[in-house]
Amino acid sequence: MTPVHPPHMRFLPEAYESLRAQELPRGWSWEWLIQHDGEAESELFSDDSRVAFSSSSPSGPAGARNMALARSSGRLVRNLDADDLFLEGALTRDVEVLERHGDIGWVTSSARDLLSNGDVISWEFDDPAEGVLEPGRLLDAFISDEWRLPVVPGSLCVRRDLLLALGGWMALPSSEDTGLLMALQTVSRGYFIAAPSMLYRKHGVQQTAREVHNDPVDKKLRYGMIVDRAQALRNLLAQPTTPR
Repeated sequence: MTPVHPPHMRFLPEAYESLRAQELPRGWSWEWLIQHDGEAESELFSDDSRVAFSSSSPSGPAGARNMALARSSGRLVRNLDADDLFLEGALTRDVEVLERHGDIGWVTSSARDLLSNGDVISWEFDDPAEGVLEPGRLLDAFISDEWRLPVVPGSLCVRRDLLLALGGWMALPSSEDTGLLMALQTVSRGYFIAAPSMLYRKHGVQQTAREVHNDPVDKKLRYGMIVDRAQALRNLLAQPTTPR
């Protein structure tokens, strides 16, 4: 699913082509739910029944994501931001991991940066090794590395039931995907796929380039809330169950 606002509408055709090129395991299909943050209409991709465009009152990226989630019907939910692109095999690998491991609730994968001049470069940080991510591992790394994530939240694929149980994306003006990921990694085992699944486009109007996103006061409040929520979930899960 894809949240979008006016500055990013121009990227949707490329995102669509990267999705249309995906192959899925037998018996699986995809639907692309595009949610415009603010009232709008669009004829984009109207000839493809797998694509559903909708809009809602402006509420920021978290609200748009959750409105798209409300329209979804699949067993799995895969993120695709409007300005990003899938790489070959992305969806197949996600499905295969979650089909093979019934105790895994979510998957993330490696990514590559797509620069404005078209160059593709490796992510500047070291990825974890491929395999299972035990509960608490990402939160501990997030805290100890001064709020640097060891994985890319934009690559998340999650079981829909688990996503709904956590209330969808965290109601923050930004970093809502980080907030969701920290909650997921508290209540469920995850899995990291080493093969890159997406191109993360770097450009001047992206959400993470906005001044408010990097404001120290705003960031401290936002990330503090993310950590507090994850730790509260961890504390609740650690409480013994009282027999009746």
